[in-house]
Amino acid sequence: MRVLLVNMPWSPIDLPSLALGILKRSVDEHVPGGSAEVLHANLEFTDWITRRTEFTAEDYEYYALSSYFLGCGDWVFSSALYDDPAWREEEFTAAMSGKLRASRMRMTKELHRQVPEFVEMIARRIVEYAPDVVGFTSTFQQNTAALAAARHVKRLAPHIVTVMGGANCDAEQGAAVHRTFPFVDHVIRGEGEAAFPALLTALADGATDLSTIPGLCHRGAEGASVANPMATTPLPPATILPPDYSGYFERLASSVARNWVEPKLVVEGARGCWWGEKHHCTFCGLNGSFMQFRSKSPDVFYEEIMDLARRHRVLDMYVVDNILDMGYLSTVLPRIIDSGYDLRLHIEIKANMRRSQLRTLSDAGLIYVQPGIESLNSRVLDLMDKGVSGCQNVRMLRDGAETGLSVSWNYLHGFPGETAEDYDPVIAQIPALEHLNPPVDLSARIAIERFSPYFNRPELGFSGLRPELHYRFTYDLPEEELHDLAYVFEAPERGIGEATVTALNDSLAAWKKHHAGARLTQTDLGDRIVLVSRRRAFAWRTRQLTDPYEIALFRLLDQPHTPQALARKVAARVPGEAVDEDRVRDLLLRWVGLGLVFTDAGQYVHLAPAAVNGDLLRLDFMRHGRDLATEDGPGAGTDPVPEELTV
Repeated sequence: MRVLLVNMPWSPIDLPSLALGILKRSVDEHVPGGSAEVLHANLEFTDWITRRTEFTAEDYEYYALSSYFLGCGDWVFSSALYDDPAWREEEFTAAMSGKLRASRMRMTKELHRQVPEFVEMIARRIVEYAPDVVGFTSTFQQNTAALAAARHVKRLAPHIVTVMGGANCDAEQGAAVHRTFPFVDHVIRGEGEAAFPALLTALADGATDLSTIPGLCHRGAEGASVANPMATTPLPPATILPPDYSGYFERLASSVARNWVEPKLVVEGARGCWWGEKHHCTFCGLNGSFMQFRSKSPDVFYEEIMDLARRHRVLDMYVVDNILDMGYLSTVLPRIIDSGYDLRLHIEIKANMRRSQLRTLSDAGLIYVQPGIESLNSRVLDLMDKGVSGCQNVRMLRDGAETGLSVSWNYLHGFPGETAEDYDPVIAQIPALEHLNPPVDLSARIAIERFSPYFNRPELGFSGLRPELHYRFTYDLPEEELHDLAYVFEAPERGIGEATVTALNDSLAAWKKHHAGARLTQTDLGDRIVLVSRRRAFAWRTRQLTDPYEIALFRLLDQPHTPQALARKVAARVPGEAVDEDRVRDLLLRWVGLGLVFTDAGQYVHLAPAAVNGDLLRLDFMRHGRDLATEDGPGAGTDPVPEELTV
């Protein structure tokens, strides 16, 4: 049986498809007489469109990622799905006016007019391959492109079996795809590496009873859609195969996209979320049908990483796990450190990890981390059920900077029950954070995602949900079908008003603008702690802590503490010192004013990563009595360092 797996736009071009890599191996190894190939139609499209327009790498990233909640990428291919180069252009223009800049609006409409020709071309390519089965993966903004290609394949060659799967086909979404688009013969809902080979084997054997394949949607009498019950348990990790990326890197090498991106490998150690099993974050719609956390054995995962690196000679890897298996810190990562491979890994972690754990990540090459930071206020974080505090999130930013990790995070707002009072103290302290990684973008109002608690539990604050507007001008479907097809939903705005949103985003914009030139570091020399600052909101440049009481207090602020706990611990560490809570509070307020300390929900944590590199040179000057005001460089001539200067 010949199987062709198709990766349509707008799948990222710097990554091979993990889903299709796994399915290719599943077919090759588990379907008797079966063989699978992958058609990288996203790269085909890149070459095709750049010959016709001024299309750029930035454009591709916009439609693949940045415009997801606007639906621009899906609308582009709706013209091919409905055989109309002007499909609902007026509705799109009206909805997007004010949301897209003029050049982006022009490009989107131009793509919309041209892509039917591309889909016709790619459908002919598929038919020329002469597959028995063609499978389309659909994740994020691939849905209309995949559907359009399936429709045209079926028109050209009705005998070819068309199958769809992927995140856009989970649960009721997949059932809606199958009901409403009759040119899709089968939809795989949920994990596909067992169901897809089972379907292919049944088709090869001529079986007519497909009711035993969990989650499968198939055609019954007179073409009616039949949706088998979803699987009740997830696949065990031992059955999750490593991907086969044959062909991706060769195709990328011959594409114009080779000049746009640095390709990465995609690896998978775990599925599900161990935090979400206990506390499902209220806004999170990831994991779909199965939240249960399960991970591959350390030996298996390590060998997969090494094998992929050796085979493809690529050291940059994207780990797709929703959250790190903490056991890998003492199993997989030390072996990576000892391997001699200079890997660069991207992974999602939890924000309460300790500095020693972060250092292990850094040493193993995990230089890009996404710790699930969405707010710096504990009350809002409680509304999310995140299980971390504002001070813990700030500590993560600080320790990430110290250990050399690039921390990727997003600020979210719009949670039922939040108030301006939750945001005002954070906004006031943002200038003190400018030396730490800012959020990727400005704060965004939360989207209501399918599978999230906000979607499933109206009592949390959102009811009467409708599919987002872009579904309504992309698809020609009644709203009840759109409701099952959609992943993102409209909802009344909750939480803070526009004045607070504006103040927050103005502060975040300033953070992003000034981050590159800002710094705050500390070096603990035993009898003193030396602090070096260069932040626009604070005039001081160097300070020393020499009082044993202040040194002890600052060291304790490595972790979030309340004033009560600080007073108790400092008294124990500095015998004979008169320590009471009022004295501690006074000093903490001074340090907050100097941008040394962040406070939230009654806790305090210091903001200064340990000094490295250039800061050590400055400290050497200080230890030898040199006057930094005489040195060249930023701040020269402005900040002499006295023999004793206590903050």
